[in-house]
Amino acid sequence: MQQLSPQGQQTIDNIAQRHGFSSNAVLSMLESVINGNGSMAQFNHPEFSGSGQWMSGGMTMVSDMFNNYLKGRVNNLCSELAQLVANQPDLLRSGSFQSQSQNDQQQSNYSGQNNSNNPTSSASLFVAGTSSDWWPNDLRWPNSTGAQNGVRYAYFAQARRLVIEVNGRVTVYDTLDHQIGGFSQQQSYGGSLSFSSQYGLIDVGSLPIISVDGVTPTTTNNTSSNTSFNAPTANIQPPVNNTAENDIFAMIDKLADLRNRAILTEEEFTSKKMELLARL
Repeated sequence: MQQLSPQGQQTIDNIAQRHGFSSNAVLSMLESVINGNGSMAQFNHPEFSGSGQWMSGGMTMVSDMFNNYLKGRVNNLCSELAQLVANQPDLLRSGSFQSQSQNDQQQSNYSGQNNSNNPTSSASLFVAGTSSDWWPNDLRWPNSTGAQNGVRYAYFAQARRLVIEVNGRVTVYDTLDHQIGGFSQQQSYGGSLSFSSQYGLIDVGSLPIISVDGVTPTTTNNTSSNTSFNAPTANIQPPVNNTAENDIFAMIDKLADLRNRAILTEEEFTSKKMELLARL
């Protein structure tokens, strides 16, 4: 997300004080509302009892499902943030994204048009020209983002793109006709990432690769057959011998078993694992 301007920081602080949340929690929710194009938010913050979802004109869900007081506070916060971002220039998309809304009124409320009745509409929330987005600029609006174990991902449903960053390398995948509903990362075999779709659990390595660090792979078949996060490398470097690769993965599994039996410490396991993965 872009860097807050001094006026933007003051606005966030005022909203936090008004709703009884910390500024950090409000800023986290602001990013979720922006990612939801002002009409929905998928959030995860301790002050909101963990993960949850908000939809304008619809239901508000929090992990503490029977805490109606918290639901009301979250709903009021999201509604105000939605009105706030709707008056920020070039912050929300117009058009088909609004099809996720429940009625035509929501489309007009969050179309991004300026509202002179809103006291915050004349002040910019963000410093011009700043952004912390790590995905390609043309993929501006992710439907969901996440990070775990040093891996970051961003999913763009309308563009049919999945972007994954591992060790500073950004790979863009074509999601084809998959309707992605969630992600999971394995702890063994190099930490491969899978996602759930209407076809079941799918390995990310089976998707066609569009680009790696902005460069289109030159091979004729840029669909990765390697299930680990070294898959992008396999498209621009000679492939690793499958037998040797399987031996390395088997050794990692054996090391994990030794760690689980307290024969190896976590530090020893991690060190040996990184040494083995470096051979791939």
